Amino acid sequence: MSTPSLADLLAQADTDGHDHSATEKATGLLHIHNHATGTVIWFPTWKKFRETTDWTDAVNGIAAELAAAPAPADQAGAALIASDLETLLDQASRSGDAAVFVQENLTRHLTRTWAVGDAVAKADGKDLFSGGTTPSVFAGYPYDVYAQDGGAFATTLWNDIIDARRNRALAEEAARKALKPVSRKAMKNAARKAARR
Repeated sequence: MSTPSLADLLAQADTDGHDHSATEKATGLLHIHNHATGTVIWFPTWKKFRETTDWTDAVNGIAAELAAAPAPADQAGAALIASDLETLLDQASRSGDAAVFVQENLTRHLTRTWAVGDAVAKADGKDLFSGGTTPSVFAGYPYDVYAQDGGAFATTLWNDIIDARRNRALAEEAARKALKPVSRKAMKNAARKAARR
């Protein structure tokens, strides 16, 4: 049996129809409903991701990054996932449509993060995570990357990506209000109040 690619698995889930729970059981994938776009986003569990060709490619690529880093593998890996997350949320905050952005980037970020964890384990000569204590590479990471087979990570990250756009819009609106020129009338009123004190 040949190793499937992640794209093949996700495409298959998309064509399997509307019985999402049956598709999850049959494929080892999970899903989130993107109500803003009327679509379903499929993503693998961390276990299922390891069964794809993408996992091998991702882990090998990250292993090369870790080998080139001046720090030990777990520190270099922690720096990678922190940087990846910061970049993702910054890009999300600048995107024109957070619902479309999350659809295009969620699965890629989940799988890269899991691949970093596995590449660090390999670099340190440790067994890959299979349950139990979360590896130290994720000690400072804000998500529980393995809970509910990765479903908790996906849901929380999803919300943070959507919030990043909204938070930026609110910050920009507050900055615009702060920069508005003060009217003459407002200045006179302020001067009158100050004179009364």
